[in-house]
Amino acid sequence: MEHNSFFPEVSMPAATHSDAEFKQRVRKTTILLSVITIIELIIGITIYNMHKGEHPSAFLVLTFKGIVCILTLAKAFYIVSVFMHLGDEIRNMIMTIVVPLMLFIWFIGAFLWDGNSYRTNRNRYDEFKKERTLNRPERAGDTTQHGFGG
Repeated sequence: MEHNSFFPEVSMPAATHSDAEFKQRVRKTTILLSVITIIELIIGITIYNMHKGEHPSAFLVLTFKGIVCILTLAKAFYIVSVFMHLGDEIRNMIMTIVVPLMLFIWFIGAFLWDGNSYRTNRNRYDEFKKERTLNRPERAGDTTQHGFGG
């Protein structure tokens, strides 16, 4: 019985990777992920040491955090592409995975933006619920500690 494919984009491609090619690809990806992780750790230690200093540069800290986010996305791409074999799939399968992921990321951003807007408006217009820091001066005669005492 011969199998005729009515949808050639869904059929398996004739040329597949050999075991040696795949092992080499996995080895190269593992080394690349290790290098990216070491760079992330160095940046993280740098950010930690900057916060211990007297006057940390907010611009530099945000720049380093942005670089770490980009490196993390690069690692996620390589992990999904090589180790989860999504890079070998057809375009329609890749889009089936990636488009809902992008929508999920958009939802997270929208919820964070909405929550921040709510908090900002609540702090601006409702003095009773205004957030306070932990280093606030204690009121005279206040015997409770952090709201737990009696």
